[in-house]
Amino acid sequence: MARRCELTGKGVQVGHLVSHSNHKTKCRFLPNLCQVTLTSDALNKRVRLRVTAHALRSVEHRGGLDAFLVKAREVELSQTARLLKREIQKKLAEAETPAAA
Repeated sequence: MARRCELTGKGVQVGHLVSHSNHKTKCRFLPNLCQVTLTSDALNKRVRLRVTAHALRSVEHRGGLDAFLVKAREVELSQTARLLKREIQKKLAEAETPAAA
């Protein structure tokens, strides 16, 4: 399983730990991943995703999973999140069509 956020695409970074004497040691900086269950209002179902704590705050800030996915770029999303985004967009388009007619 890749250490990558399914919603933002944030992954492992590589860098150095630098001591007081300026001695550098290679280090991997891992994202703060959490296994969470988010609810999609449009689809009326729950989805388990592996996301960073930062992405979780962003989802709450944007008003839920549906709003986050509609606004998110496809390049950053995982395969499951892309499929979920397409389902949500399809469901929202269906909901708008009868209201307009």
